Amino acid sequence: MASEPVARAVAEEVVRWGSMKQTGVSLRYMMEFGSRPTERNLLLSAQFLQKELPIRIARRALELESLPFGLSNKPAVLKVRDWYLDSFRDIRYFPEVRNRNDELAFTQMIKMVKVRHNNVVPTMALGVQQLKKQLCSTRKVPFGFDEIHEFLDRFYLSRIGIRMLIGQHVALHDPEPEPGVIGLINTRLSPVQMAQAASEDARSICLREYGSAPDINIYGDPNFTFPYVTSHLHLMLFELVKNSLRAVQERYMNSDKDVPPVRIIVADGEEDVTIKVSDEGGGIPRSGLPKIFTHLYSTAKNPPDLDGPNQGSTMAGYGFGLPISRLYARYFGGDLQIISMEGYGTDAYLHLSRLGDSEEPLP
Repeated sequence: MASEPVARAVAEEVVRWGSMKQTGVSLRYMMEFGSRPTERNLLLSAQFLQKELPIRIARRALELESLPFGLSNKPAVLKVRDWYLDSFRDIRYFPEVRNRNDELAFTQMIKMVKVRHNNVVPTMALGVQQLKKQLCSTRKVPFGFDEIHEFLDRFYLSRIGIRMLIGQHVALHDPEPEPGVIGLINTRLSPVQMAQAASEDARSICLREYGSAPDINIYGDPNFTFPYVTSHLHLMLFELVKNSLRAVQERYMNSDKDVPPVRIIVADGEEDVTIKVSDEGGGIPRSGLPKIFTHLYSTAKNPPDLDGPNQGSTMAGYGFGLPISRLYARYFGGDLQIISMEGYGTDAYLHLSRLGDSEEPLP
């Protein structure tokens, strides 16, 4: 445990760094810079991250200490705040990166920082669920809950940015990258192939949970490719397909009717690549549509208790899948829209920007 003067000194540093302006990096720059991962470029990248990451991490740590409705004091949120403070300390007090050996040691350290933060989303969701339970039990659901949604959107978007910067730097050390892959960015990513991979993963979970799973039909040109971050696209498609499978499965579970397939359509437009995930799972009530992108709402009939034992099942919603997916889409200038027909089904439209042309600094 850090002594009180040390803890106070770290707290003062967090305030100082948290007031500094962060520097955005465009995707085009990441692709051009990363296409030549020379020792010099990796050194420059590490030196940039040594200055940039403490600013971004400090800003989030400060926000975690001043959340409304007592959310900052929930045990799960305190745990997340401690992760951010530990990471700030690790990066801020790492010796200045001056040569290749320093850079390799720094890279190992930020790799561990990324691992430390792997469970931030479910842990924050647990904190929000703890708050929701408390407010529901006292029947004090505050009018201004929008503040929490706005904070979580900011917080998660920043987390995507931090993980993108660390992940890109770490991935550039791969001695034998696949053709067309620059760090985390696949310049020749096939959305049809990604839809197939995400569908297989979602169907296997559906099979494990229900014993059966609807079919999935995918339409589009398998040879069409565009630049995108593979892990981001997989996460978004997996979430959308999983939601559709669950809705269809639960609607037709005790029915003699044929189970309709989930349909995925990939469209290659001039401005965007759009992927539609379409199901006949009964849809979402119109009154529920404004809530689906909030962090306290789940489309599952019985969302799991995050405080309870985890059976390893991820079919049911925790209420963070859709809002997080939309943030991943928006991070690169895309979007996620949901259109529903209650009594029939839901269409999710995932709009993805063509990344190679973007010179906009990323959040």
